[in-house]
Amino acid sequence: MLYALLADLLVLLHLLFILFVVAGGLLVLRLPSLAWLHLPCLLWGVFTIVSGSICPLTPWEVEFRLAAGQAPYSGTFIAHYIEPIIYPPGLTRAQQIVFGLLVALLNTAVYLRLLLRVRHKPMRNVPHG
Repeated sequence: MLYALLADLLVLLHLLFILFVVAGGLLVLRLPSLAWLHLPCLLWGVFTIVSGSICPLTPWEVEFRLAAGQAPYSGTFIAHYIEPIIYPPGLTRAQQIVFGLLVALLNTAVYLRLLLRVRHKPMRNVPHG
């Protein structure tokens, strides 16, 4: 039971991480201080997708499922409904690379907008003259 719960929690964490990688730049527009957290996550996420590497969370999920006596990625609400979002059936390597590059491009545009906004923001409390 504990291992199944840990596997489900890891799947949920994995999904939240992916959502943060993909859309975290939009949060950074609202809260620029999140950039220190989002940028490393973004770089790791894009690297993992483009290089074909396996996220360290994936083997842990599998191990916890096996320790719980379950087949990996089946048997629970989270496994049934969330995992297909993370690991869609039929996803090709080329599609993964395109997706990774689109995520990088989207977030690059967001960070460029943030930089332009900061660059053109008038400075306050600066003496003139």
